[in-house]
Amino acid sequence: MYLHDSQPAREALIRAQVRNDRLQLLLRQSFFSVFGSALAAVILSWICWERLEHSLIVWWLGLLGASTVLRLVMLAIYFRMPETARTPERWESTYWITLVLSAGIWGGGALALMQAGDLLIQTLVLLFAVGMSVSAVSCYSAYRSMTLVAIALVLLPCTIWLLVQPQTAQQGMAAASLIFAGFVVSATRKLSQAMEKAFRLSREMEHAHRIAAHAAQTDELTGLQNRRAFFHRAEAVYETCKQADLPLCALMLDIDHFKRINDGHGHQAGDEVLRQIGRVIRQSVRDADVSGRLGGEEFALLLANTPIDAAQIIAERLRSAIAEIICQHDEGVTASLGVAEWDHDDQDLHGLLALADKALFRAKASGRNQTAVA
Repeated sequence: MYLHDSQPAREALIRAQVRNDRLQLLLRQSFFSVFGSALAAVILSWICWERLEHSLIVWWLGLLGASTVLRLVMLAIYFRMPETARTPERWESTYWITLVLSAGIWGGGALALMQAGDLLIQTLVLLFAVGMSVSAVSCYSAYRSMTLVAIALVLLPCTIWLLVQPQTAQQGMAAASLIFAGFVVSATRKLSQAMEKAFRLSREMEHAHRIAAHAAQTDELTGLQNRRAFFHRAEAVYETCKQADLPLCALMLDIDHFKRINDGHGHQAGDEVLRQIGRVIRQSVRDADVSGRLGGEEFALLLANTPIDAAQIIAERLRSAIAEIICQHDEGVTASLGVAEWDHDDQDLHGLLALADKALFRAKASGRNQTAVA
């Protein structure tokens, strides 16, 4: 589906993948953010313990501890869920709630400590708030809006309070903080754009690689695997059935009088026949089976976990479906098929296909448009 989608659909898929990549990066970086926030608060409280009311510090650390536990629970739930459930639609809003709560508690507590009337305390609190802003840039870099909100909630309350104080030193600290915030706002925009481009480039390269790999393994006319890809996958299926002692059948198919179609109606008519037969085969096989165009008008199928009687039924269904193909030229299209079953001896994949090929020749020699069983 992914390889055959239209350009708008591919673009929408890449955007969704980029959004999911951003969310995964955000959640992976959040462990540092959560522990760093709590650790910074503990260190600041320890430094200021002798100069502040202990009850104020305890209340602040208690609220911050509760928000930290909440965020850790959120992270634990996220990483224990299957990847299909880790969608941005489900988790971005949840993360926003925990972020605003935690940053709001940090900024509100810092403002409460700032009002102690001690210039040294005010300087230390502002220093730690600036440090928290720097960590926000590194932790929430995939989401510029989250970075700016976190900085605003942590840094602006202290900064605005200092700005309206009478002392020049306090106003100077506030001005320096605002200048720093201005540089951070500019940096977050560039960093977020760079990360967005990196995620998009990675997904576009992945998409291009898939297209190239698909093209290298696919016959362009029929949409089936080409000869090389068929044998590569068929060997794996053969080994799996051999080790599990499962029944395995090979089916060889050849279009009857294909040269006459090409010579009488042109190669475009022949190509259209090949395309339609490829469509019939694709609709008839299971995911576990292997099908491919070996060359010209010759096709092969490897039917995993399929006994000979079931393989013969599949072959007859294919033959009937091909006979019903409507072509632009007057002649109908028929096919001859040969079926062979793995005999569980020393026979390898090529030996099995050779048996099916011999049965195919017998079907053609017997009048074509029929199935022969080895």
